[in-house]
Amino acid sequence: TNWAEVARVLAPGGSYLSQQIGQGQQWELIDAMLGPHTPSPERSTETAVARATEAGLDVVDLRTETLRSEFFDIGAVVYFLRKVLWTVPGFTVDGFRERLRAVHERIRADGSFVSRAPRFLIEARKTG
Repeated sequence: TNWAEVARVLAPGGSYLSQQIGQGQQWELIDAMLGPHTPSPERSTETAVARATEAGLDVVDLRTETLRSEFFDIGAVVYFLRKVLWTVPGFTVDGFRERLRAVHERIRADGSFVSRAPRFLIEARKTG
């Protein structure tokens, strides 16, 4: 979010309400496909609040939720990765066959593979 631009266009007393993807989107699935990684702090609620405040806005509400993506078979994982292209850039079945096999074995052992999708809702208001 370009918080400076939001602050510029809001009328005094106006509010900006946005639902955003949080830090660590599909962390478990990305780790399974690409190996351990550290998510960027750019999508953290702390960063959003700090940037909104720096732009002169008051954060009047912040709500967080972590949603579950539960996969019961490897076909669903492949379908998801083909539809949500940015999750694993360059994903192909052939290129990730061994990683997919490992996830398949986890699904067989555990009954499903769970990955999480953090979200947050932020309301920022321009005072004055």
